[in-house]
Amino acid sequence: MKNKKILIIGGGVIGLGIGWQLAKSGAAVTIYERAQAGRAASWAAAGMLAPLAEAHIEEPELLKLGSQSLALYPQWVRELEAAAEMSIGYRVEGTLIIGLEPDDTHQLRHLYASQQDLGLDVTWLTGRAAREIEPALSPRVTAAIRCESDHQVDNRLMVKALQRAYQRCGGVLHENSAVESIHIENGIAAGVKTRDGEKQNGDVIVLSAGCESAQIQGLPDAIRPPVRPVKGQMLALQMEAGITVKNVIRTVRARYPMSVYLVPRTDGRLIVGATTEEMGFDTRLTAGGVFELLRGAWEAVPGVYELPLLETWTGLRPGSRDNAPILGETPIENLIYATGHYRNGILLTPITAYEVSKLILTGETSETIAPFRVDRFLA
Repeated sequence: MKNKKILIIGGGVIGLGIGWQLAKSGAAVTIYERAQAGRAASWAAAGMLAPLAEAHIEEPELLKLGSQSLALYPQWVRELEAAAEMSIGYRVEGTLIIGLEPDDTHQLRHLYASQQDLGLDVTWLTGRAAREIEPALSPRVTAAIRCESDHQVDNRLMVKALQRAYQRCGGVLHENSAVESIHIENGIAAGVKTRDGEKQNGDVIVLSAGCESAQIQGLPDAIRPPVRPVKGQMLALQMEAGITVKNVIRTVRARYPMSVYLVPRTDGRLIVGATTEEMGFDTRLTAGGVFELLRGAWEAVPGVYELPLLETWTGLRPGSRDNAPILGETPIENLIYATGHYRNGILLTPITAYEVSKLILTGETSETIAPFRVDRFLA
């Protein structure tokens, strides 16, 4: 495989992570990114590593994959920080899921029961116990679930570190170079063509273009990845003395259109997110979206009312038909998918990078990613 040429379509954390692992092994890797590397969904994310908080009883395989990837994070952080010679802001304080009204507590109880049925390591807290952990929480908090093993990473730092590590290993990165089509000949993926007309042959093609993956031409309709954009509006505040939080805080709201999360950064920023909107490729901020985020944050932590507003932005998550990623081999020889990570792209970066690079280098699909191949949609 070291003599083969690997072309990766998409330079977010997934493409960069796979590319880094391959380049580190001595493979010849080229990444094509339509804009700036890592500046789409990877940049817009909050960096939560939360398989327990986001666990759903009807998605056991996704929970298992997320938990396995979270377990890899300490190793991933050590390797990446050493290779890039920079911190990626990995934090292990944990997550608090809070309710603010009796109806919220009822919903929280239901979530807690589901988590216990799944055998997850979570703890039920009274409102008072939650405020002892996070004094800035509202006095209205009625109860909380503590997920101590749900952590976080600064996704924007991870983007920068991955790009640096990848290029230091000899990986080639073409930014502002959108791939228009994949060339398939006799059932074999043989290369790519960019929008400016450049053609490049490759021995392995990896499609990791996030919500743009289904837009790439040349793919047979039967195996076109069912990935769509799911819009998320977000904002950042600047924490100040007396108005700080250490844990990730997530709200459960029974009577409101959306719940929010608050993610504290080491540099003092407080990320607040996120809307979930089926709006195609629309990336406009809306007054309603920002209002709901600020209202949700203020109800959880009233002190945010006084904090400076630093930034607002939107991102487009790559949502698959069943909300799980699409990983591994396809019916087209030499064409590999690594897309559709939806809300879990940052969480699933290590396991995707390790497993997909191993597949390319050895030709073997591990049991870890076998359930996530595109053929699950072909039945």
